[in-house]
Amino acid sequence: MDLRKLKTLIDLVSESNISELEITEADGKVRIVKADPHLLPAAVAAPVMATPLAPVAAPPQSAAAGEAPGQAGETAETGHIVKSPMVGTFYRAASPGGKPLVEVGSQVKSGEPLCIIEAMKIMNEIEADETGTIAKVLCENGQAVEFGQPLFIIDRRG
Repeated sequence: MDLRKLKTLIDLVSESNISELEITEADGKVRIVKADPHLLPAAVAAPVMATPLAPVAAPPQSAAAGEAPGQAGETAETGHIVKSPMVGTFYRAASPGGKPLVEVGSQVKSGEPLCIIEAMKIMNEIEADETGTIAKVLCENGQAVEFGQPLFIIDRRG
């Protein structure tokens, strides 16, 4: 079984309600078992994206925990977080080398495209679910993203 097919199967299991999948082919046998949902993000994210995830996850937690930093607290209170609806690869532009769909400071309306997430060779356009101004882009182009991972912060005041 080739690596791409195996990755596709793993993605399918992780995105579904299936907890276990076993496939037998002429090449061999593969068994995929989904771990406890609370352990899965740490197990998957730590080896692959330990450095990129730490800075992204740390500011919202520290802003919520400590109310002393005024600007960070204000962003958390007034900003709307757009989260990834799926596991995949985050792209800021519709085509390689193309202009990003949105930049920090861009005005967006509900329903406008913000980015592309590639999942199983399908390009999924992610749209704004709020009207406002892009306050922050939380992912790098080409970065792997998890379900529910914050992608953008939209300032509704703008």
